[in-house]
Formats: sequence, C-alpha cells, structure tokens
Amino acid sequence: MTHTSTDQPARRPSGAVVPVLAFAGIVVAVMQTLLVPVIKDLPQLLSTEPSNATWVLTSTLLSGAVATPIMGRLGDLYGKRRMLIVSLAVMVVGALVSALTSDLLTMIAGRALQGFAMGAIPLGIGLMRDMLPREKLGSAMALMSSSIGVGGGLALPAAALVAQHADWHALFYGAAGLGVLAIVLTLLVVPESPMRAEGTFDVLGAIGLSAGLVLFLLPITKGSDWGWTSGTTLGLFAAAAAVLLLWGVMELRLKAPLVDLRTTARPAVLFTNLASIMVGVSFYVVSLVLPQLLQLPKSTGYGLGQSMVSAGLLVAPLGLTMMFTAPVYARLSAKYGPKVTLILGMLIIGIGYGAGIGLMSAAWQSLVIAVVLGAGIGLAYSSLPALIVGAVPASETGAANGLNTLMRSIGTSVSSAVIGMVLANTANHVGGVAVPTMHGFRVSFLIATGAVAVGLVMALFLPKPNRAQQLNFSSDEEAVLERAEKILRGFRGRVLGADGSPVARAKVTLIDRRGRQAGATLSSEDGSYALAVPSEGAYVLAARAAGHGPLASSASHAGDSVTVDLDLSLPGETVSA
Repeated sequence: MTHTSTDQPARRPSGAVVPVLAFAGIVVAVMQTLLVPVIKDLPQLLSTEPSNATWVLTSTLLSGAVATPIMGRLGDLYGKRRMLIVSLAVMVVGALVSALTSDLLTMIAGRALQGFAMGAIPLGIGLMRDMLPREKLGSAMALMSSSIGVGGGLALPAAALVAQHADWHALFYGAAGLGVLAIVLTLLVVPESPMRAEGTFDVLGAIGLSAGLVLFLLPITKGSDWGWTSGTTLGLFAAAAAVLLLWGVMELRLKAPLVDLRTTARPAVLFTNLASIMVGVSFYVVSLVLPQLLQLPKSTGYGLGQSMVSAGLLVAPLGLTMMFTAPVYARLSAKYGPKVTLILGMLIIGIGYGAGIGLMSAAWQSLVIAVVLGAGIGLAYSSLPALIVGAVPASETGAANGLNTLMRSIGTSVSSAVIGMVLANTANHVGGVAVPTMHGFRVSFLIATGAVAVGLVMALFLPKPNRAQQLNFSSDEEAVLERAEKILRGFRGRVLGADGSPVARAKVTLIDRRGRQAGATLSSEDGSYALAVPSEGAYVLAARAAGHGPLASSASHAGDSVTVDLDLSLPGETVSA
C-alpha cells in the first residue's frame, strides 16, 4: 500500500524548477555521447585492443539501464530530489575517476559510475508531476523527457571541439563541472516532493532485475564481437530469459515490488513501453550514421569530408530541435492528447528516415535530416512520460518512468548492436581498415524506418485516455473545474472525535480493493474532507489523528457523491453508501 506524505507543507516551487531539472537531465544525457568523437582512437588512448576499448561505452550503457528503474523506486520511497542529487553525485565521482586515469579497468569503472546517473531523468519527471500545476506539466515533462536527446545531440560538437584542441581527459573534467553545477542548482531551487510510497526497498528484486538486464544487454552490445551464434552469446540470452522469468514470478508475489508488473501490464503502460523501445532504436541510428558519413573523406566517392567539429555542429540541430519541440508538443497534446502527438512524432520520424535514404550527398542535406528527425523524436519522447504518468498512481511515478526510460535504453542498445553489425558487414576494407559504405548507411536508415513502423502500430493500440487522465489544460480555471468534478463524484464527509467535535488535520486515506492507495488528504479545520475516486467500486477509508484511535471503514462508490462521516471514537465499521 502507498500513501502521500502531506503532514509537512511542501516548499512552493519557483519558476526555475523546470529549467534546473531539464539542465540536470541534459547533463546526465551528455554521458551517453561524450566519447563518440574519440571512439575510434580509444584503443590507442587506452593501450588496449579495440574489442576491449568498447567496454568503455558498454559499461555506461549497462549501468544506466540498471540504475533507471532502481533509482526511480528509491525516489518514490525516500524522496525524488534526494535520489536526484545522489545520481548526480555518483556521476561527478565517475567523471573524476575517468579524468585521472588512462588505465582500461579504472576507466571502465568510472564510466559505469557516469552511466548510473541516467536515473536522474525519471526522477526529474516524477518531481515535476508532484509539484507543478497540470496546465504547466505537459510542456515541463516534454522538456525533461527530451533532455536525453538534447544532451546527446549537444554533446557531440562540444566534445569534438574539446577532443580536437585539448587532451581528451578534459572531457571528463568538463562533465564533472557540469555535474557539480547541476547539484548546486538542484539544492538551491528544487524542493523535495511530499509524495512517498509506503514499504521497504525490494533488494532481492533489484538484484534480480540488475542481473537479468546485464545478462540480456551484454550479448546485445557484444554480440558482433563474440558472434551472434556463439555459445557465449546464446548462453547469456538463455540465462537472461531464465533470470527475468524467475524475477517476474517473485515480483508478482510481493506486496511492495520494485516494479509493479500488474501496472506495467495495463495496455496504456505496456504499449507505451513497447513504442518507447522503437523510438529508442530510431533515435540512435541517426547518431551512428550521420557523424560517420560527414567525416568520411570525399575520396571514397560518397563521404562528405567534414572535420570532427563541423560534423558535430551539423548533427547538433537534432538535439536543439528536440528542445524547441517541447512547447509545440504542449499545445498539440493539450488539444489532441499525448497519444496523437506520439503517433504524429513517429510519422515525422518515418518521413525523415525515408527521405534521408536519398539525401546523403551533401552536408546541408544532413542538416535537414537532423532537423526533421529532431522534431519527430522530440514529439515522440515528449509524449511518453505523459502517457505513463496518466496511467499509474502518483506514488509510482518514479519507478514507472524509470522503467520507461529503461525501455528507451534497450532500444538504443539494440540499435547500436544491429547498426554496428550492418555497417561492419557492408564495409569495404582498405589497407586493413573497415570503411562504412553508402549501402550500409541506407540499410541502416531502412531499419530505422521499419522500427518506427512497428512503434506506430504499438501506438495505435494505446487506449484512448479518459478526461480525468489528461495532464494538460488550457487554463488554471479548467484544471480547477476538472478537480472539482472528480471530488463531486467521490467521498466526502467529516472526521469526528469522541465528543462529536470536528477533528482538524486528520489523515484520511482511500484504499482500493487491492490494498493500494487511491487517494489521501487532511481534514480541514471543521473536520471536513473530500476525496476523488479513480473508478466505481469498493474502497476502505482509513482515518487517523494525534490523540485519537485509528479508524478503517469500508464504503462503495457507484458514480455519485457519497457522504461518509468518520468517527474516531468508534471501532472500524462497515458503511454502505
């Protein structure tokens, strides 16, 4: 069972909360593409084999995938702001570790710590839901969700500039500085959310999920090196299936699981997460293809001969367009809903990749592709948290968005593996060096188009949200009216003491038939309370107050307002209404 902690008044958020949280998301997303400009030089820089050097990127990916659902659940339990600061602090430590070493194993450890910070993005989305008024929530979550792509896109030219003119370790010093700045701004500007989930952290569930994810993602990221039909690759996939199956059985038996699999099985959550995987696949393809195409020498006959910095600048509009798409998304979603904006975003992505197959002969064409794809990916990414938040209880926001972010990470992992294999198998070998071909680039874009088509089908299966699930409103008045309508359809009454006098600030919690919180409030000075109900059915109203015994009364709701007075001088009783 979950509850909302409202005993202490929450600090009123300032207007700077959204930019600060978005900045934190951009900072942690930078870790994903920080080393892309120097990826081909990593074996030489770390004095190791190319197959070993790839662990510097793989470790970040694996730790990020593991951290997102775990940090989301910890945020629900112990405070999202607190866990956000922890995530950023771990990232800073990891960046400093990497900045001070050229040893492979130490570098891998530092990069794993940097990837751990990916949990900051679902935590930021959860904080926004808990603090912001609904009319501002849509655009805020859109910006936070898009920060994954914004950070990745902006990191490319910045990292290329640093790598071209300074020692490559300066990349990590810069990342550590950004992390410290994000921590300071968070401490100064972002208040802690009053929302909490009841229960303890599912340690065994966290271990099981982590093991299953590592066993699944490891062969995906290393399959090209090990061989997709090798015993190691197939054995790890089989082990992942077994571990995740056992983990799922265990989670279904727990009262307070790490991931509520029953919630994730709801069509609104399930199809959103499946679509998220496909969006993740499509996002990473452009990040892998365009920089290589731009930097290949013109002597190949199709390379565009751009410098590392120029290539980064030409791809940067991908992230910038995603950032500027957030307010556009808010208007579209307020009018048509996040399902429609997700479908529209995927259509734009499909158009971008389809047209991009024939637009690879000039640098300006790459710029056009980046802008179109940025707009589509921005709309799609912005829609995902709104769909998740509208389908789960408020106390599960962190964990649910963490799982959704994980789905995107799985998509980028699959994309990296598949596109890497395609480019390697279609490459020309010149002087012992594998040079990607135009055929490989076009096949990669076709794969991205196919992934978007699959995601579009998943999006079409999303149920139409109820009015009560809409997160965006055109005005404060509309939001107030929507809440008033819900309360009029819920439970109301007074909390009374032993002498029949009203009890102020009594905690009243609404519990559904599954034993989970459906709402919570404090009684006013005259003892009155009002609670909205998510749906018709049987509920339990639990009340407690200092100096009084607790009370639990059952009640049923059939669509109209139901009055239930809670007398704390009496034992729990059954109330029919």
